[in-house]
Amino acid sequence: MTTPKKASGRLKIAVDDTVKKVNRKAASRGTLAVNAIRNAELEVLRGKRSGRVYRKPHTKSRYTASAPGEPPARRTGNLRLNWNGTVESSSTGSGLRVTAVLESQERYSTYLENGTRRMAPRPFKQPISEKAMPEIERIYHEKYD
Repeated sequence: MTTPKKASGRLKIAVDDTVKKVNRKAASRGTLAVNAIRNAELEVLRGKRSGRVYRKPHTKSRYTASAPGEPPARRTGNLRLNWNGTVESSSTGSGLRVTAVLESQERYSTYLENGTRRMAPRPFKQPISEKAMPEIERIYHEKYD
């Protein structure tokens, strides 16, 4: 016959195991969220722009730059290709906090986003977030079996 103390110990172990399982699934969904952000980034930084037409340096080809307020146009493709995605998770008093992070490795991405004294901003972070958010919400609203 088991004593109440041992039974409560088994219950605590069962709850702890369930919490660990849910935390693992939440953290793994962070990877899916990073992928959703990356897909949104590729869409936002794709397509034609409506700014001035320039000649590409050292070539005869031309490209259309982005107008102020539009996401940056693609000239070399470096901004679209150089992103680093990570999932950060930490325990809080009330559970697990999962953060999906996608950041550009291009040093000039901040200049494009915020502008400079010689160039108006070409914001892309907010459009990426807005495009990715419905998919991220879908990912995290799925049941935790």
